[in-house]
Amino acid sequence: MSHKINRRQFTAAAAAAAATTAFGGLPGAQAQGVGTYPSQPIRLVVPYPAGGATDTLGRMMAAKLQEAWGQTLVVENKPGASGTVGNDLVAKAPPDGYTVLLGITAIVQVPALMSKLPYDVLKDLKPLTQVASTNSVLVVPPSTPARTLAEFIALVKANPGKYNYGSYGVGTSSHIHGSLLNLQAGTDLVHVPYKGAAPLLQDLRGGQLSAAFIDMATVSPHLASLKVLAATGAGRNKNLPDTPSFAELGFHSFEPEGWFGLFMPAAVPAPIAQKFADECNRILRLPDVISKIETLGMKPGGMKSEEFARIVHADLTLYAKIIKDTRISLE
Repeated sequence: MSHKINRRQFTAAAAAAAATTAFGGLPGAQAQGVGTYPSQPIRLVVPYPAGGATDTLGRMMAAKLQEAWGQTLVVENKPGASGTVGNDLVAKAPPDGYTVLLGITAIVQVPALMSKLPYDVLKDLKPLTQVASTNSVLVVPPSTPARTLAEFIALVKANPGKYNYGSYGVGTSSHIHGSLLNLQAGTDLVHVPYKGAAPLLQDLRGGQLSAAFIDMATVSPHLASLKVLAATGAGRNKNLPDTPSFAELGFHSFEPEGWFGLFMPAAVPAPIAQKFADECNRILRLPDVISKIETLGMKPGGMKSEEFARIVHADLTLYAKIIKDTRISLE
């Protein structure tokens, strides 16, 4: 292994040293101290295309932060490679608090799906807070004779090779959940990856697909036209009180929820990261923000940075095991 210090390591070391001396010797917000932060525009990087749930949440948070601080927040969509393009941009950004990432659960799934990443989630990114979370549901067309998960599993086993399930693509949460169900239930549901939710839902309602794992934010407007068999998460979704969770049906590792969370480069001084996180948590308690997030079919976030960091670490570990056990790969 090379012992040369690269530019990112040098920048991180410089920032860390500055943080211990009240930001002395560094330009911008770090030199002035946390009291003057933010004193210039902030970039909020969304590692997915415009128009999706991540983008919607990012623009909502940017508008509220801009309103609170009177400072410009620019949302930059940087899609590509399952979010890794945008993630890497923030991981390598100057650690001054002016580049922020709105990441999703994929950020802790991709490390187990790809052998080489240009960044390390735990070492290069600092978790700030969770913006929102959502769970997923296993849905089937109305024509499916099964009324429960147990009946569906029995139906699949009685007809080898006949049934399939759709996902948003290889390595996505919906693919991981389907593979995990196959592993634990002993079924042979064939994976059918899609490029987006719209064509998946169309084929599901039309009966071309046997089943699909879909997040609540996406499926909520279509629940009346589908049968819901089970939901991910530690407990029942309050919007689906009659739908059992996989956990209560005896399955495991379906407990983690999908989340949207804010990160900064790891070397950002703690006072600046804390100020940003505190303001976001205040915003996430506002009634209009809570209503907006719930309207999107999600649960509002807001938590201490330490708590979010524990979730990130725990999910990274769990998904690494699931992906290894189900042998999913993007390569």
